[in-house]
Amino acid sequence: MQVTAIIAAGGRGQRFGGGQPKQLLSVGGRPILERSVAAFLAHPAVSEIVVALPASLVEHPPDYLRQTVKPMHLVGGGARRQDSIANAFRAAAASSDVIVIHDAARPFASADLIARTIAAAAESGAALAAVASRDTVKRASSPAADASPAEAGRHRTVIETLPRETIFLAQTPQAFRRDVLQAALALGEREGLDATDEAALAERAGHPVRLVDGEATNIKITTPEDLAIAEAIAAQLRIEDREVRSSESPVDSQSAVRNPQSALRTGRAGTGYDLHRLVEGRPLILGGITIPSLRGALGHSDADVVCHAVTDAILGAACLGDIGRHFPDSDPRWKGASSLDLLSRASALVAAEGLEVGNVDVTVILEAPKITHHVDAMRAAVARAIGIDASRVSIKGKTNEGVDAVGRGEAIAAHAVALIRIKN
Repeated sequence: MQVTAIIAAGGRGQRFGGGQPKQLLSVGGRPILERSVAAFLAHPAVSEIVVALPASLVEHPPDYLRQTVKPMHLVGGGARRQDSIANAFRAAAASSDVIVIHDAARPFASADLIARTIAAAAESGAALAAVASRDTVKRASSPAADASPAEAGRHRTVIETLPRETIFLAQTPQAFRRDVLQAALALGEREGLDATDEAALAERAGHPVRLVDGEATNIKITTPEDLAIAEAIAAQLRIEDREVRSSESPVDSQSAVRNPQSALRTGRAGTGYDLHRLVEGRPLILGGITIPSLRGALGHSDADVVCHAVTDAILGAACLGDIGRHFPDSDPRWKGASSLDLLSRASALVAAEGLEVGNVDVTVILEAPKITHHVDAMRAAVARAIGIDASRVSIKGKTNEGVDAVGRGEAIAAHAVALIRIKN
């Protein structure tokens, strides 16, 4: 799965005041914009970044936008936020599966929040980070059109009290499957809508938007008063970072308990299993390779037991459920789908959690035909789907010695083990 991150930094910060855009101001010794961009540059799920900037900065950007480890495109912002996002969307790779959008003025979004938002959008089409309201919410009367701010404040009254449990405050990141965002932006342009975020356009276009638990520290710097809060957050993050680094060396049983992420560096294992009936008229596809055979596996997708077992193994190791949760056979999108593609999508979900696959080992149980001469091609295809070297993929074939349905040649099965670890 390819993910493009769009950083919305085209605003001039008029509510903030001052002589320069607020995203160029420093918090904790680093520019706000640099912090926001760095979060996505470092994220393993993100393939490229598009930054929408004020026009004056596109030709003369800060140094931290010039030399990057991932492809980065700089575009001019528009008069409105949605115009800036539309400009950035046009610069995004056409091959992007998911577009994740983030406000440059939110410099503290965590890698976990980014991962969860991307994963939710990949499954549901659209998702946004949001925090539940902690306060009782009142809907107020609208001031008269000619009222001054002071008069509006004096004469405003409560119309109703809203159920607090139904109120959520939207944050970014917000993520969308490419087709969903394209439709949302097109609707906004066609109907002349003025939306404060892309999720509102997606809602208007009829797409459900999933809520992902946001973070209290993921604040948006809008006024000078917000800078003091941001400085406090940056200071706390520096303290936590020092504590994590000190706890990682040396690693012993006690430090592993204090710091589970450190323990995960040694790896976590998951297992997978799949079985399908063999029928005439179906191709036999294993590890993405079509094997010459009179019968093939029957299933909703291409019934590739190798890929299905590996997919379950890596999802299990990451505690992300199983293949049926992410690609249910009740969803017509997956009818006849390539299981290599499903494996690639599952690997992207794991990568979005900041994890990578160390190696996989697969045993195929099949009476006939023999798969020996196809193993290397299968290993290479599976490795490409996961994003690792073929030397880290093992596939071998066994028979069931005539026992049960597999042994009688009526079915095919596969077992898989996957090792995952924190991505370096």
